[in-house]
Amino acid sequence: MAKVQPIPPGHENLIPHLVCDGAAKAIDFYTKAFGAEEIHRMPGPDGRLMHAAMKLGNSIFFLNDDFPEYCGGAKSSPLGLKGTPVTIHRYVPSVDAAMKQAVEAGATVVMPAADMFWGDRYGIVADPFGHKWSVATHIEDMTSAEMQEAVIKACSEAPQQHP
Repeated sequence: MAKVQPIPPGHENLIPHLVCDGAAKAIDFYTKAFGAEEIHRMPGPDGRLMHAAMKLGNSIFFLNDDFPEYCGGAKSSPLGLKGTPVTIHRYVPSVDAAMKQAVEAGATVVMPAADMFWGDRYGIVADPFGHKWSVATHIEDMTSAEMQEAVIKACSEAPQQHP
């Protein structure tokens, strides 16, 4: 019998694990919106997904349906929590094309793509399951000193928010 590897091949990096209301629909969305590939899914007895794995580029991510009955009755999906502080980030060849594809699949633009002071063209979308995804295309190499100068300038030009 072959020795079991403690870290399965392809699972060496951080692996986001998303809780979704409607994980099967989320798999369809991530396939259409981002070109992700389904690796496998494991439905429970009631049809909800206990676990699923997808691959996006060289990265793997997991997802499952929300199971509040195993969490003291509390929902843990972004829709159940009414938001999330987490944003999943990825670099793409064309931010504008990636955002267009995501929106056509059902995502909502949170922040339109724009050229940013740190050297990326960057934008954010929210998927129909409440997860935020930022996408960027690197457009300019900058030194740390140049980025520091750019952040000071950008912050001094930004309008101040008052309650």
